[in-house]
Amino acid sequence: MRKRVAIVDSHPIQYHAHWYRELARRPEFDFEVLYSHRASPADQAKSGFGVEFEWDIPLLDGYRHRFLRNVAKRPGVTEFAGTDTPEIRDILVRERFDAVVVSGWHTKSYWQTIRACWQTGTAVMARSDSHLHTGRSMLKRALKWPLYRYFIPKLDGCLPVGTWSREYFLHYGAKPERVFVVPHCVPEPSRASAADKVALRERWGIPAKATVFLFAGKFIPRKQPRDFIRAIAQAAQRNIAVHGLLAGDGPLRAEMETLAATLRAPVSFTGFLNQTAMADAYAAADVLALPSSIETWGLVANEAMACGLPCMLSDRVGCGPDLITRGETGFVFPSGDVDAMTDCIQEFAGTPGLAARMGAAAKKRMEAHSTQYAADRLCQAIAAIIGN
Repeated sequence: MRKRVAIVDSHPIQYHAHWYRELARRPEFDFEVLYSHRASPADQAKSGFGVEFEWDIPLLDGYRHRFLRNVAKRPGVTEFAGTDTPEIRDILVRERFDAVVVSGWHTKSYWQTIRACWQTGTAVMARSDSHLHTGRSMLKRALKWPLYRYFIPKLDGCLPVGTWSREYFLHYGAKPERVFVVPHCVPEPSRASAADKVALRERWGIPAKATVFLFAGKFIPRKQPRDFIRAIAQAAQRNIAVHGLLAGDGPLRAEMETLAATLRAPVSFTGFLNQTAMADAYAAADVLALPSSIETWGLVANEAMACGLPCMLSDRVGCGPDLITRGETGFVFPSGDVDAMTDCIQEFAGTPGLAARMGAAAKKRMEAHSTQYAADRLCQAIAAIIGN
């Protein structure tokens, strides 16, 4: 008989749906996704995207799922108390899942699920991309220590997405034999022709011979989009043929446009691009830049590399140790160091063929972060914990 596994997730996420469809095809387990909240267009705007929208790809097709009853006073996914689903305990008692996977512990619903698993004797595993390289005050670290040292060793399985998150689990007392890396993954990207690339650059006013650096994300402080504009401006002042493409929106949009005009930075703003339209931004670009000061992983790097782009990341981006080999798939620079970021831009733009060569290596690196591989790793972890 197939073992039943519940995956508790906060809400439908564009980066998870393809993985859940792949898990649904696995014969050894019967997966069902339990969502704590149904995000509205207004919720998306509040989370930092800056505009109200619905994702333009199917998020609920191809796998079993249900929505839990969220009784929070202010339902949402940006605050801890925004998901409150006490019925999860009754579901575990009634339906007797063999294992439960929670997608973190940053909402009330996740804690309710973990507690219900302990109460019902259900194996519980937590997947997380948290790491120790995020700036935290000494007080916050001191407060977290006893709580995390209590609950992480009690988990039946810990599912980090990469090197830094594995170190995080071990730091808080996870048993090494119960730690299984289940990497982040993205769906297979669409491919653009050379003609498409030329047309896309014309659409956004990008010079044909410029080396194009893409910033893709929310225009919020921790993503450091202003540093990106400053670095592009500095590179242009060195007479380097570069152009910055900013795909996204958010509360810093007006300030960024003013900054770009003041510095005379050669940049273009696409506005918010939905998931399918992001393929156009990757096709128009040569390199992805992710200068975040806080970034637990950075799935845009997976997307860009799958599309054949190398990356330049700050040293606070969680995927760096797993995805970036300096000079092979990209570069890493100190967070907040605009001069160092400018040097990376100059390296790419000043070396003919470098971005293309590194982009090919970046695409190859993504084979270890495919949807199929991530599904394999989760199934292996579950089998190791509860048996086949």
